[in-house]
Amino acid sequence: MNNRWVHFLSEVTNQIRSKEAKKFVASELEYHLNEVKQEWVGKGLSEREAEEKAVSQMGSPSKLGHELNKLHKPRIDWWLIGLLAITMALSFLPLITLGDELSDGYLVRKAIHVLLGLIIAAGMMFIDYRKFENKGWVFYSIGVLLLFLLLTVPNTFINGVPYFMIGSFQIESHYALPFLFLGWASFFNNPKIKLWQHFLLFSLPLLLFMAVPNMAVSFIYVVMVFVMMWWSTISRKAATIITITSVIGAGGFGAFAWFTVQEYQLARILGFMNPEKYPDSSGYMYLQLKERLSSAGWFGSAVESESLPFEHTDYAFVNLTYHYGYMFAIGLFVILSLFAARIVMISSQIHSRFGNLLLVGGVTLFLVQFIYNTGMMTGLLPLTSISLPFISYGFIPMMLNAFIIGVVLSVYRRKDLILNRAA
Repeated sequence: MNNRWVHFLSEVTNQIRSKEAKKFVASELEYHLNEVKQEWVGKGLSEREAEEKAVSQMGSPSKLGHELNKLHKPRIDWWLIGLLAITMALSFLPLITLGDELSDGYLVRKAIHVLLGLIIAAGMMFIDYRKFENKGWVFYSIGVLLLFLLLTVPNTFINGVPYFMIGSFQIESHYALPFLFLGWASFFNNPKIKLWQHFLLFSLPLLLFMAVPNMAVSFIYVVMVFVMMWWSTISRKAATIITITSVIGAGGFGAFAWFTVQEYQLARILGFMNPEKYPDSSGYMYLQLKERLSSAGWFGSAVESESLPFEHTDYAFVNLTYHYGYMFAIGLFVILSLFAARIVMISSQIHSRFGNLLLVGGVTLFLVQFIYNTGMMTGLLPLTSISLPFISYGFIPMMLNAFIIGVVLSVYRRKDLILNRAA
């Protein structure tokens, strides 16, 4: 490489503001310069003459650098950031509607949750997601280790769900999800991992989630892995066979479980299927939620009523609908739906398979929470502990969803910094 070649690359990259873009542009220019150089060598020119010709054909380095700076600068998705800001502001409403029934400490803690969520989302946006691509085993191991600790370290329980403390942080099984999410994006991007290895990798966390036990997180984990599988290096034929076999296996397990179910578990199922028959026991909460929704009206109910448990957490959607009406509920539903729609739109602009896997896994984690929470609030799905993204009060759900959006912002930020030479 002669001095003119080096000087040309230096002049071009000096016009590039982003450090990430500098490396990308330098790599691309060297690739194209070598291509042109080899063409001239093939026409009989010497190495030195071919290099001179290649550089001359590129034109003014200053002008080229200016154009490449505009083309390849890191991007910020202001649409997604705007949606995040709106939902963060709306997330205070479930607490405000409860008035004096909750202490001011909840509002302060909620503000801290929102601030930390914004920091995590912003922090993840500035981290290059491509650095995670070859670290799947690290993230997977951390997720599995957290689940092992939940089963082995002396812990306490909240609503039957175990946790342990690391300093002032309360560690639950939800914390394993983001690590497993990054791990599976890496595994599914690696064609060297065989199907039987995928099966073992999938089974270990699932068994641990069920042993904890946390059925809600187990469900989220299963859906995430299966959806990501369809965008992986695994063939569509194999994915179809695995999916069909798994559905049949789950159906058989469900049929077997029906005959071995405990009495309290059967009561929960019957309460969901026919709440009117069990108004004082397992059907009570379904009837209360149904009554709240039916009396909300388009602009909220003026009638004060006794608060229900979890109105600011899992049942926040019903709480907000009751106080602000169907119009507000529809608007909230649309805002949360726009998150998923925006992530899908971004995925069509991404040329990195690893980046697409992160987007698919991220939107799946978000949608499972969103769809299941609204489904159980409307009586379409059984009640369980799944929060409404960003809206429900709680540190863990806020951090999980902020992390998801941060990963999406990281992928979008570097969408023009991906090599696509095969195209």
